[in-house]
Amino acid sequence: MSYELIATIILFGSLLGMGVLIFRKIPVLVELPEVSPRKKKGKAPGFFQRELEKIKKINPFKSFSYEIFLQKILSKIRILSLKTENRTFNWLQKLREKSKKEKENDDYWQKLKKSTKNKLKKR
Repeated sequence: MSYELIATIILFGSLLGMGVLIFRKIPVLVELPEVSPRKKKGKAPGFFQRELEKIKKINPFKSFSYEIFLQKILSKIRILSLKTENRTFNWLQKLREKSKKEKENDDYWQKLKKSTKNKLKKR
């Protein structure tokens, strides 16, 4: 079995499981009231509450640049293609060396065959 088939089976199994869980929880979610949680009045927010508010105020996409993102993606693709090119070059080189060795071995047997024929003719 290939790893791709196993990964596909796991993916669809996970999606099916998530779908079943969501389908089973829809009635419970429908029955919930549509009330937003109220903040506590009169109490100062705790450390974690203040930090959470700061994190919510920060916009992570404010300085997002599509051009830089594209440059990073393209450079990663380029590196990946160079790695595959290098790996295929190494495979090709090994195959050439292997075929060269086999060719040398064939010559060896041919020489041995000729030498035995010559010895037989001399007798």
